[in-house]
Amino acid sequence: MPAIRVLPDLLISQIAAGEVVERPASALKELLENSLDAGARSVTVQLAGGGAKLIKVMDDGAGIARDELPLALARHATSKIASLDELERVASLGFRGEALASIAAVSHLTLTTRNTGDRHAWAVSASGASISKIAPAALASGTSVEVHDLYFNTPARRKFLKSEAAEFGHCDEAFKRVALSRPGVDFTLQHNGRAQRRLKPQALRERVGALLGEEFDAAALALDEASAGLRLYGVIGLPQQARAARDAQYFFVNGRPIRDKLAAHAIRQAYQDVLHHDRHPAFVLFLETDPSQVDVNVHPAKTEVRFRDARGVHQFIFHALNRALAQSIAGAAAGPARATASPAAFPAAAFAGAGRDSRALGLAEPAAFYETLFGQRRSLAQSPGPAPDESDDAPLGFALAQLAGIYVLAQNRHGLVIVDTHAAHERILYEKLKGALETREIPMQPLLVPVAFGAEPLDVATVEEHGATLRTIGFDVAAASPTSLVVRAVPALLADADARALARDVLREIREYGASRVLTERRNELLATMACHAAVRANRTLTLPEMNALLREMEVTERSGQCNHGRPTWHQVTIAELDRLFMRGR
Repeated sequence: MPAIRVLPDLLISQIAAGEVVERPASALKELLENSLDAGARSVTVQLAGGGAKLIKVMDDGAGIARDELPLALARHATSKIASLDELERVASLGFRGEALASIAAVSHLTLTTRNTGDRHAWAVSASGASISKIAPAALASGTSVEVHDLYFNTPARRKFLKSEAAEFGHCDEAFKRVALSRPGVDFTLQHNGRAQRRLKPQALRERVGALLGEEFDAAALALDEASAGLRLYGVIGLPQQARAARDAQYFFVNGRPIRDKLAAHAIRQAYQDVLHHDRHPAFVLFLETDPSQVDVNVHPAKTEVRFRDARGVHQFIFHALNRALAQSIAGAAAGPARATASPAAFPAAAFAGAGRDSRALGLAEPAAFYETLFGQRRSLAQSPGPAPDESDDAPLGFALAQLAGIYVLAQNRHGLVIVDTHAAHERILYEKLKGALETREIPMQPLLVPVAFGAEPLDVATVEEHGATLRTIGFDVAAASPTSLVVRAVPALLADADARALARDVLREIREYGASRVLTERRNELLATMACHAAVRANRTLTLPEMNALLREMEVTERSGQCNHGRPTWHQVTIAELDRLFMRGR
């Protein structure tokens, strides 16, 4: 067995470089963070060959004193912490004191800096194990770091690099993350002599628009919430702007860009009720907390953190986003007081009727509905189309007609509103079912004629074992024989649904996942299935009062901008868009 020996310093640094400098983008990130820690207000990046040939970062920060230059390239030498207490409360982006040394160990590096008050700049170079003497240099202010031929002395690592375009893409992404974290700093990015990005100091929303595009910015919600020493702010994309990949997700903790599983899970949970299939939300979010409450010394790349109160942080992020997403566009326009509606305002009897009136929709009788919601302003329910500027109480406007038995056409103060009737009604029923189940058992509606159907023995066993669970969600189902079941009552909100199909789907959920999971982690999926069964179907002709009742319900229903599957429920076409379509004013 070989003898134990101390490794040479260069080999130690090259091993560390494997963790810290995974690719050119990793080196760029470290250099940019050093510039920000130095107080830079302007940072310029020059790249060549995707960063493999050249990474040059110039800033106007405080610079480094001449006598400290050799330490700047030494391993575990830093000005940012000096004790364990400072490590546990570190607020700077860098603190490990190994980035420059690691980069220098696998490249030709030149560090030029001019400390505030110095008569001129000083420079030092490193190439693998060799470090030059300090020499006078020309630099107006701040620091410039040039990294040439990354991995020149570790060919195995260099072979793992991708194409120039791919490596530049990673560098650009690293640049974007840092630029988003400091919107007040001037940033410039060049590649192979061409300017790629030029960002002047700006507000956060403007920086987001510049880097993520105007389309995202136009469809994003501003967020700013604080509680118990935590603050979460930034912008989140509306569900209809969700993407096929996680390419527009930026999360920062105390200004540090990170990828955190706990935060990602909280965000995913907040969006799960409004996202379509495998789509991913877009967001730029900043979490601020006391530095002592977060451990940033988890990974050499400093992209992971560990929260002291992980559960509290998870719940805070989830509830902050959930509240923001719950305010539908219509509800938000109507004001915070109208953003939610209590299920108690709509008695079960209002949903029990059938026929061609509004009760067959699962909506209250229009005039009574408006009297409950708006006091005596019954004309809103009964009028086929009041002038859209008569009231701000109806952001979705007033119904004009129904198209193809699917869409409601309405007029509001901005123009034309198009509503997918089934999708909108599905969301309304779903939110009412959730509200009922959160406060009590879902009210039952006894069926005038019980519905019997053939069933597998396992379904019969499920009914006998989980009768209490079925009653909790509004069902009275009993065994009629060893091979048949009878439905005697269904949820009052779903009185007009196909009782047989509805009961079969509910039994399948309970049989597959178990009663406890159905009422906890699978609850929303079950309620969404139930709502889909009862929502108004295509080719169902609605009266104008029914259409207006649907619009008013949407305005007071949380998350009404999307159906239970994440599809949009309505779309606004402005007068300006219509004018362009018909070339008016040209």
